[in-house]
Amino acid sequence: MRNKLLFALSLCRKAGALVTGFDPVKESVMTGKAQIVLCAQDAAERTLRHAQEFCEGLTDFYVMSLTKEELDQITRKPTVVFAVTDCELANLCRKAISEQTAQKEERA
Repeated sequence: MRNKLLFALSLCRKAGALVTGFDPVKESVMTGKAQIVLCAQDAAERTLRHAQEFCEGLTDFYVMSLTKEELDQITRKPTVVFAVTDCELANLCRKAISEQTAQKEERA
């Protein structure tokens, strides 16, 4: 399931619909372009808190089960905060995350 989310994020990058880095993501949220904001599971607590705060009431925010190291495969630069600007691609990411969550619940 992790591969589905990596695949979805890779598609977003190839389509030019993936914003990376804290400040660019914040700007895309504030301008209404971000459809969804995603953070790596190993992001700093402060980063997670600030990202969640600026998303509040504006867009969906998720903490992925992917690490920064795994996400580096897609971006080729270290970053832990992402935004998807395309609605359909954001839905693809949401679907991958919900499938991942369902799998975790089945195992528990």
